[in-house]
Amino acid sequence: AKTKEEPSKASAASSGPAPRTTPSVPTVPKGPLRETPTSQISVTPATQMQTATGIDPHKITGTRSETRVKMSRMRLKIAERLKEAQNTCAMLTTFNEIDMSNMVEFRKKYAEQFLKRHNMKLGFMSAFVKASACALVDNPIVNAVIDGNETVYRDYVDISVAVASPKGLVVPVIRNVEKMNYADIERTISEYGEKAKKGTLAIEDMDGGTFTISNGGVFGSLFGTPIINPPQSAILGMHGIFDRPVAVNGKIEIRPMMYVALTYDHRILDGRDA
Repeated sequence: AKTKEEPSKASAASSGPAPRTTPSVPTVPKGPLRETPTSQISVTPATQMQTATGIDPHKITGTRSETRVKMSRMRLKIAERLKEAQNTCAMLTTFNEIDMSNMVEFRKKYAEQFLKRHNMKLGFMSAFVKASACALVDNPIVNAVIDGNETVYRDYVDISVAVASPKGLVVPVIRNVEKMNYADIERTISEYGEKAKKGTLAIEDMDGGTFTISNGGVFGSLFGTPIINPPQSAILGMHGIFDRPVAVNGKIEIRPMMYVALTYDHRILDGRDA
């Protein structure tokens, strides 16, 4: 009879004899090891593999790809200026909301007459540009800028208007806005818009500016925090107009409302001025 301590012949045969020595250790290659940074390790791009093999890697289950595209000079310049603003300014954003009822009615009332007289549409941007110019004249500190240990005040208002172009965001400048009327502003914005689409904006068109207005409302945004366009001290962000319930004289009414955001350099501007 077998005891519990004796393994069966079948189990002994299946497990084999117990090893009597430790496994040999692989030899270490002689000579210095080559150190290659991962950035220098070349990988065959998927597009080259596709050309060589005739197989589309996107049709192989489980494969993924990456594409590197060199940034344009304009995109690099935009990134540089945005980072400059972040590193230099003490940015703070104040939010407010505007009941656009009067502006909507104003536009409806004069849109047709304005179109016949000036051969262009009356938009909301011209009203904000003109209102901003008036506010900057009344509050010159917002139109000022820090230069070293001095504050530089301007007796003119040059407003940069953010415009989307196929190559990125551009900010052409409307100069001496304090002297312009609605038609002058609309005409200038229209001209800059056409230049942006065609890619014919000159450096002179975007040079300078004492204040910027960005209209994210054209993309349907509710609100956001615009970034200062250096070396300016403030930027106004317009947003979408949406019908919302608001309290008017103790009653709930549906009004066309817009959130606006003013980002400013807290080194030169206090919340009261903003």
